Amino acid sequence: MLLDTPSLYFRAFYGVPESVTASDGTPVNAIRGLLDMIARLVRERSPHSVVACMDADWRPRFRVEALPSYKLHRVGPDGGDQTPPALGAQVPVIEEVLDAFGIARVGAAGYEADDVIGTLATAEPGEVDVVTGDRDLFQLVRDDKPVRVLYTARGIKALQVVGEAEVTAKYGVPGRAYADFATLRGDPSDGLPGVPGVGDKTAAALITRFGSLEGIEKALDMGEMSGFPAGSRLKLEKARDYLRSAEMVVRVVTDIPLPGIDARVPRTPRAPERLVELTDRWNLEGPVNRLLTAVKTSGD
Repeated sequence: MLLDTPSLYFRAFYGVPESVTASDGTPVNAIRGLLDMIARLVRERSPHSVVACMDADWRPRFRVEALPSYKLHRVGPDGGDQTPPALGAQVPVIEEVLDAFGIARVGAAGYEADDVIGTLATAEPGEVDVVTGDRDLFQLVRDDKPVRVLYTARGIKALQVVGEAEVTAKYGVPGRAYADFATLRGDPSDGLPGVPGVGDKTAAALITRFGSLEGIEKALDMGEMSGFPAGSRLKLEKARDYLRSAEMVVRVVTDIPLPGIDARVPRTPRAPERLVELTDRWNLEGPVNRLLTAVKTSGD
C-alpha cells in the first residue's frame, strides 16, 4: 500500500476541525486525521507493507522548466507553496510520528510523492494499492499486476477502487492512457492548460483512434487527415510545443533511484518511548491507540 501522504494530510486538515488541538492550543487536526486514515486502511485492507510517500519538492524544477504554468497558481508571495500555516506546522510532527511507529516514509530530492509512488509501484512485483485523491495517479493502474488506486474523493470511508476498467468507464480511454488524456484536455488544478478547444470527449476520441500522444504526433507528421474529430487537427498542430512539454509534466516518473526500505507494517512501534512522548505532547492518544491496534493484526 502506497500512501500519497500530502494528499491525505490535506484531506485530513480540511476534514477535521481546526479546533482539535494539543494542550497548548496548537492545531493537530491533520495529524490525528491522517493517523485515523492509516488505521482504517490497515484494518480494512490488511496490507503486508505500507509506505508513506512524501513530497521532497512539491513543484520540481524539471516540470517547471518544461511548463512554467505548472502549479503556478499555488505559489505564495515567498515563492513557496500556499500551505495553510496551521497545516505546515503539523507536517514535521506527522513525519516524527510515522518514524516512531516504524511506518516507512520515503521522499526523493527533486521529486514529488507521485514520482515516488510511480517508482515503487513499478518495481513491486506483487499487487499494489495506491491511496490518493489525485487523478493523475490513474495513469499507474493496470489489471495484470494489479495496480489499483483507492481514490479518496468521497472520503476514506467510501473509497473508490479504480482499475483499468473504471478509468475506461469514466473517461473512455484505456487505463494506462490517462496521462495522455489529461495532457490533451488539461487540468486547471495543476496549471495545465490543455489543448485549446479539446475537451474530454475529443481527447478520448483522439486517444482511442491513435493510442497515445506519440501516435497522434506521428499521424500529424505523416499528414494524416482522417481520424481527427472535426477541427481538432489544426488545434493539435498549433499545440505541438505544448504537448511535448506537458507530457513531461503529467507523466509520473517511474525510475527514481531510491534507497532500500523495510516497508513491512510494524506490529510494534520502532521507537516506543519516542512515540509516547509525541502522543503526550500532541494529544494523540486516541488515534495512536487505534493505529497500534490496527497494525498488530495487519496481514493476519
